[in-house]
Amino acid sequence: MNARNYKRGIYSRFIKRPMDFILSLMAIVILCPIFIIVGILVRVKLGSPVLFKQERPGLNEKIFTMYKFRTMIDKRNESGELLPDNLRLTRFGKLLRSTSLDELPELFNILKGDMSIVGPRPLLVQYLPLYNEQQKRRHEVRPGLSGYAQVNGRNIISWEEKFNLDIEYVDNVSFVGDWKIIFLTIKKVFLRENISPDKAVTMDYFEGSTVKDE
Repeated sequence: MNARNYKRGIYSRFIKRPMDFILSLMAIVILCPIFIIVGILVRVKLGSPVLFKQERPGLNEKIFTMYKFRTMIDKRNESGELLPDNLRLTRFGKLLRSTSLDELPELFNILKGDMSIVGPRPLLVQYLPLYNEQQKRRHEVRPGLSGYAQVNGRNIISWEEKFNLDIEYVDNVSFVGDWKIIFLTIKKVFLRENISPDKAVTMDYFEGSTVKDE
C-alpha cells in the first residue's frame, strides 16, 4: 500500500465514515417532516410504492440496494411495457428531481454504510463490464450522495469527463475537499443547476468507454 492509499484509508475509516454516520443521522432527524410530506405527495400523485429501489455497485463493486423517492408513474402501452421515461415523468416528478428531494432516502444508505455523503455517484450495475481499468477505480471509495463530478457539471458533461473527475476525487480525497463539495452541492441544489443534459429527461446510457487503457 502506497502512502496515498494509506492516508485515504485512515481518513475514510476514522474520520469520513463516522462523519457520514453522524451527519446522515442528524439530517434524517431534522428532515423527518419533509420525508413525511414528500412521501405522502408521492403516494397521492405518483402512486405506490413510494420508494424507488435499485441495485447499484458500491465500495469494491459490492452490490447494494439504493433508495430514492419515485419520480415516474407506471404508465404502460397495450403490451404491458413501460412507456419511455419522458412520458412517465410528471411535472411533480421533475420538481422532485430539480430540487434533489428524490435523493433524500439515500441518507439511509449512508447511515447503513452503503454510501458516503461525498463520493462518485453509484451508477447502474450493467455498466460494470463496460469500464476500462482506470474507470473501475471509482469503486475504490464508497459512492456518494454528491461528488466532485456533480459540482463540476453533473449531467451536462460527458461520461469521460465525469469518470475523470471521479478518479481525480479518488486520488485526492480529503476532509477539506469533502466539505468543499458539500457546500458547493448545497449551492447548486438551491440554484437547481445542471439537472439534465439539454432537454433529456435522464442522462444518456453509458455504452462503453471511447478511451482505452494504455
